[in-house]
Amino acid sequence: MSLAYLSLGSNVDAITHLGAALAELRERFGDVVLSAVYRTRAVGFDGPDFYNAAAIIATDLEPQALNTWLHQLEDRHGRDRSGPRYGDRTLDIDIVLFDDRVLEGTGNLRIPRPELKHAFVLRPLAEIAPDVVVPGSGQTLAQLWAVHPEHGADWEAVPL
Repeated sequence: MSLAYLSLGSNVDAITHLGAALAELRERFGDVVLSAVYRTRAVGFDGPDFYNAAAIIATDLEPQALNTWLHQLEDRHGRDRSGPRYGDRTLDIDIVLFDDRVLEGTGNLRIPRPELKHAFVLRPLAEIAPDVVVPGSGQTLAQLWAVHPEHGADWEAVPL
């Protein structure tokens, strides 16, 4: 079994979609470690706020197969991939880390996920896996979060 570290987000009926996604993750993978859910501003476009969280799952799937499964989960929740790269999302789930692997050039799958630089990805992950070392950086998630420009900002946690 491998550990996959996921970033989850939604800005369209967010609580409903994130709650349903969490239920499906638990049904398929069992226990899910979940961070707090944070309300954050949209990044890359002008739109409604996002609700973001992080999760850790134990999986028997390889990264590409897990990525495909997650895309199918997004699709079941009405994810529209036809629009611009940055836009409204019913559900967005990305594999940010997968064990200590580094993957590049496998379709859209990049591990570690480049979006780890964004506070809405890094903070929730650092909350639930502070001692995990990001491959290629030599730094833990907690260390990366401690020096992030948004580290001291107030964040609104919302119930899921």
